[in-house]
Amino acid sequence: MLPDLGPWRESADFRRMWVAGLITNFGSFLTFVALPVQIKDLTGSAAAVGAIGAVQLVPLVVFGLYGGAFADAWDKRKLIVWTEAGQGVLCAVLLLNVLLPSPAVWALYVVAALSSALSSVQRPALDALTPRIVRHELLPAAAALNSLRWQVGAVAGPALAGLVVAFAGLAWAYAIDLATFAVSVVLGLGLRPSPASHAAKKPSWAAIAEGARYAWSRKELLGTYAIDLAAMCLAMPLAVLPFLADELGAEWSLGLMYAAIPAGSLLVSLTSGWTSRVHRHGRLVVLAAAGWGLAIVAAGVAGNVWLVLLCLTVGGAFDMVSGIFRSAMWNQTIPDELRGRLAGIELLSYAVGPRLGQVRVGGMAAWLGVRTSVWSGGLLCAGAVALLALCLPKLMSYDVRTNEHAVRLREQRTAAAGSASTATA
Repeated sequence: MLPDLGPWRESADFRRMWVAGLITNFGSFLTFVALPVQIKDLTGSAAAVGAIGAVQLVPLVVFGLYGGAFADAWDKRKLIVWTEAGQGVLCAVLLLNVLLPSPAVWALYVVAALSSALSSVQRPALDALTPRIVRHELLPAAAALNSLRWQVGAVAGPALAGLVVAFAGLAWAYAIDLATFAVSVVLGLGLRPSPASHAAKKPSWAAIAEGARYAWSRKELLGTYAIDLAAMCLAMPLAVLPFLADELGAEWSLGLMYAAIPAGSLLVSLTSGWTSRVHRHGRLVVLAAAGWGLAIVAAGVAGNVWLVLLCLTVGGAFDMVSGIFRSAMWNQTIPDELRGRLAGIELLSYAVGPRLGQVRVGGMAAWLGVRTSVWSGGLLCAGAVALLALCLPKLMSYDVRTNEHAVRLREQRTAAAGSASTATA
């Protein structure tokens, strides 16, 4: 049941990338908390704080798609290092701005938009690099370990950020984040070069369209994107958790509610050794996504705050199971020359879904009530997942041992590893 540490033991590049991501993750949560606090202090407007998400959305969509094309056409190590360095520069701008006698509010929005663009360019490169540095059979374990890294930050990062902002101040939060980017750049420089595949095409809208056509032709992949989008859009309850805590007469529980979903995901990652022995990944994606929806139904119906916290934790666990096997399907079947562009499409389903979900749950809460908006969203999610499973039978029948794309990629990687061993000898 313990996590499979094979990727960590076998690949020095994976270790460097994992540690760099962990360090950057903690630093990024400092800015994630400090930025809205600073806007609130400067404007006193909740709408101004909410506008952060609006200015981040368009760069996320545009640069997420183009970032996938960049990841296929350029050296992935250079792309990761340069975008990480760019994030450090933006953090330095925040630090200099907060030290001014009258910090500029507009600068905070510009930095938020540019940071979203850089993250969208970097994420596909990180995803595309993993299959190059981790053995094919260990890719599910690598997905679990990468998720574990993120969840540790998601649980502990906000708590640490709150303490730093409250007791040390905004300037210290930005300064520490800047230091973490410097460390991650140094670690990134230690990665081996990862040049573009010989079959890769130059970044263009035509190249992006080619990736979209490939995704459409692979109905099992299409199902993973659609199910993730449905789960996040229909059943993500974060926007109404403050109101749910109030209705339950447990305002003290709000922090625990926010931490419950990533805590459930963390529990799965810590006990993820079994995932490497599962072959029918599509079925697990479907069942776990349906379990996420049903857990959110239970959270909306439960009248006891501890039951709500338990349901949210169970939901986070199901979401993590779905995420591990979605990632395994992508990494074990998508050709190297298309991996970045498909990662860009995955980024959209991963990032846009929760933002649309916030709109959905908030609007329904205003119309039908908070708890109804939560349980009805979970029910819609479970129904949508069931319908997608019926409409996309290739997703349910997917088996990594026999899928033609998985077999072809496995044979290619085995042949490449054999050629490399022969050349070394």
